[in-house]
Amino acid sequence: MKTDDLVALLAREPSPTPARRDARRRFVLGLVAGTAASTALMLVLLGVRPDLSTVIHDPAFWVRLALPSAVAVAALLVSLRLSRPAARIGTPRWVALGLPFLLAWMLAAIVLGGAEAAQRGALVLGHTWKVCSVLITLLSLPSIVAVFWGIRGMAPVRLRLAGAVAGLLAGAIAAMGYCFHCPEMAPPFWAIWYVVGMLAAAGIGALAGPRWLRW
Repeated sequence: MKTDDLVALLAREPSPTPARRDARRRFVLGLVAGTAASTALMLVLLGVRPDLSTVIHDPAFWVRLALPSAVAVAALLVSLRLSRPAARIGTPRWVALGLPFLLAWMLAAIVLGGAEAAQRGALVLGHTWKVCSVLITLLSLPSIVAVFWGIRGMAPVRLRLAGAVAGLLAGAIAAMGYCFHCPEMAPPFWAIWYVVGMLAAAGIGALAGPRWLRW
């Protein structure tokens, strides 16, 4: 094989270096460990709602779960890009990250618009608004530590932004677990308080990123 042909073949079929494979493995391990730790913390501190076997047949349960699930997937994709030096994120990934919030707020607005004025306060506040965001933020802490550990091995350079998105990923993971405990089903409630909890986790990540993600 000629040298030019060999170079062309290698350019067409690049293979990840062992170091890159190790970094990806570390990231996956951190993600799995963080998810398991946040879920375990939820089960120990809160437990699942007693009527879970019934409520999982309610479409409203899955609509609520869709918010943090979609945020987690989008934040994961953005985190992977931010973990690679000089990698471009691209507008579609940012749109995918913001779209779940926009759809949740639109649904909340529709529900509030169709409700009686006297009911709107209850739809927004529910019974647990004082603790919902705090609990999601608390449950996100193990995931923040584990996801940060995984990302740090992939050599991120925009540390504050990478930390914020990693924190949002951890907050979304925590919110997914919290869905199996939370009794609140009204879209105006979770479109506000779940989002506050996830953004609080993102804030923690942004503050911690410059120090914890430095390599």
